[in-house]
Amino acid sequence: MAPPSDSRPIVISGPSGVGKGTLYNLLFTRHPDTFTSSVSHTTRGPREGEKHGEHYHFTTMEDFEQLISKDAFIEHAKFGGNRYGTSKQTVADQTAKGRVVVLDIEMEGVKQIQEQRARGSSLDARYVFIAPPSVEVLEKRLRGRGTEKEESVQKRLAQALVEIEYSKTPGVHDKIIVNDDLEKAYKELEDFIYQPAPAATKA
Repeated sequence: MAPPSDSRPIVISGPSGVGKGTLYNLLFTRHPDTFTSSVSHTTRGPREGEKHGEHYHFTTMEDFEQLISKDAFIEHAKFGGNRYGTSKQTVADQTAKGRVVVLDIEMEGVKQIQEQRARGSSLDARYVFIAPPSVEVLEKRLRGRGTEKEESVQKRLAQALVEIEYSKTPGVHDKIIVNDDLEKAYKELEDFIYQPAPAATKA
């Protein structure tokens, strides 16, 4: 399949545990020469199996705050006591190579980008929100990970309610996909990404 005519980055957001990672990993697997991820910076410690520079750029709080002061991030957010950020340089480098960058960004980061867009200076991207079929299903998925303590599960569920409500704000997302069936959700995502680009945004 040829690359999408709209080559702008794809910003994918949604509650923790909703299946964002599974969906964009399918994109990478099925279109290995088209899509790439932007490796985010974070101050949290690596989980089992995660590698520095591959899953995240793991950094200290001090170094992260220095990058903020240098305006090095498209967006950055604090969640669960840790910071996360998307590097401007990383996205620019991958786009220059002809790849479509897929970004997994938390709600607060999406808000920052939208606020910048309102001021006429922002990442030119397309925005997709992945929603759970219900909060009950999301809770089951979070508990099924086996990596979350009860306090963490409750925090993530509370955050999910806020994110779902925010997703209903007009103009924030170009597409909302309910992940109740993985292949169905993937097909919706792929169809959205590959739809013809408006003339003004073609590469």
